[in-house]
Amino acid sequence: MKQFLKFIGKLILIVLITAIALDAMYTLVYHQSKSRNKIDFLYNSKDQNYDVVFLGSSRVNNHFVPKIFNEQGYKTFNFGLTRSRLQESALMLKLMVERNYKIKNLILQVDLNINTNDHSEAIRSLFMPYLHTSETIRNHYKNIDEYNELLYIPFYRYMNYDARIGFREFYQSAIHKKTNALDNDGFYPLLKNQRPMIAADLSKYSPKKNAAYEEIKAICKKNNIHLIAMSTPMCMSTINREYFKQLRSVYPEIHNFEDAVTDDKYFSTCGHMNKEGAEEFTKIVFKAFFKPKSTP
Repeated sequence: MKQFLKFIGKLILIVLITAIALDAMYTLVYHQSKSRNKIDFLYNSKDQNYDVVFLGSSRVNNHFVPKIFNEQGYKTFNFGLTRSRLQESALMLKLMVERNYKIKNLILQVDLNINTNDHSEAIRSLFMPYLHTSETIRNHYKNIDEYNELLYIPFYRYMNYDARIGFREFYQSAIHKKTNALDNDGFYPLLKNQRPMIAADLSKYSPKKNAAYEEIKAICKKNNIHLIAMSTPMCMSTINREYFKQLRSVYPEIHNFEDAVTDDKYFSTCGHMNKEGAEEFTKIVFKAFFKPKSTP
C-alpha cells in the first residue's frame, strides 16, 4: 500500500511539473507572437499613436477600409474581430490604454451586438495566454465562473480552449507563421456574394442597455478619446428595420448608418458588405466626420 501511494504521489508530481512546464512554454511563445491575430498584435505592441481606430465585430472587420482614411493623412487601424461582442471590444480598448496607445477617435460598431451582455467564447480564448501577465485581463475576467481554474491550474486554460490556443496554434505561433488578420491595416474584404441573398431577420432582437458599451463610453471619457458610435449597413430586405429606430431610443447618441449603402450589389450577405460596399461606406463615414488633413 505504501509503495502504491508513493507511485501515485510521484505520478501526480510528474503531471504537475509537466503542466507547469507546458504552461510556461506555451505562454512564452504567445508572448513573442504578434502576427497571428489582432489580440496578440495589440498585446505585444505599445506606445502606438492612432488618429482613428475601429472596434466591433465582423461588421467592422469587413466594413471599414483604413486605407481610405490613411490616404487623407490619418493613421488608422481596424481592430474589428469577427464573432466578437461588445464585451471583447471593451477589453480591447482597455488593453490599448494599458499598452499606452494614444487614440484620438474611436469608431465603434453598436447595433446588433448591443442585444447581449454576454461574451464570445471563441474570442475570449484568444486573451487567455496573457491572463497571468496582464492585470487588465485578470480584472476583466475576475467574475467569470472558471476564473480560479483558468488562473491557478497550470495549463488548464490551454486545455480548456484547445480548439483556439492549443497545440496547432502554439506551433504556428512558434514558427511565426503569419495570417492575413493584419493585412490591409486590419480590414478583411469579402469577395464572394451570396446570391440569391437571404434576408436578415431582426424580429428576435430588442435593443437594451449594455454594460460593456457603458464601460467603453467611460474609458473614452477618462482618456479623452472621441467616441463615434454607429450602426453599419444591412441590406434593404432586412426584416424589422424598425430595430434601428428602437436602438436610437435606447442610445440617442448612436449614429444611424444602416441605410448609408443600400444597393444589393454592395453586399456579400444581407448583414455584411463586400469589398466595393466597404469602400463606399468608409468614404461616406469619412466625409460625415472628418476632413482631409492639410499637407505641410
